[in-house]
Amino acid sequence: LNIPYRFFRHPGVVRSLEQAARERGQKPEQIVRSILFRLAKDEYVMVLIAGPRQISWPALRRYLGKTRLTMASEEEVLQVTGYPLGAVSPLGLPCPLRVLVDRSLIDQSEISIGSGQRFSTVILSREDLFRALGEVEMGEFGEY
Repeated sequence: LNIPYRFFRHPGVVRSLEQAARERGQKPEQIVRSILFRLAKDEYVMVLIAGPRQISWPALRRYLGKTRLTMASEEEVLQVTGYPLGAVSPLGLPCPLRVLVDRSLIDQSEISIGSGQRFSTVILSREDLFRALGEVEMGEFGEY
């Protein structure tokens, strides 16, 4: 897609969001977490949210019109995304997947996302990420 990015590999094991941000020269808010949820059998949605924010389960249920949903298991994450936990990316997915973006990402001009490999990341502009993702749904899905 001719989208500029930087690939960054951490020098060792990453144990916290703060460590990851420090090593990348970023703030924790610039790190995008890609979280997969199971809505029903074989129905999933990915939520992209800024690092320190937590998913607001009531807000997510309300937005999706679901009374029940769960975080995908480690096995489901690998099966649906092709990526291991800790390296999940919304890019390069084996099958189309509904992607929800928390508004917290709008505040950051540069972000980092999972690269598909543990302890490494892709750093790019927010605009370039949105261009690479194509159609996404924006909403308030998180809380501090």
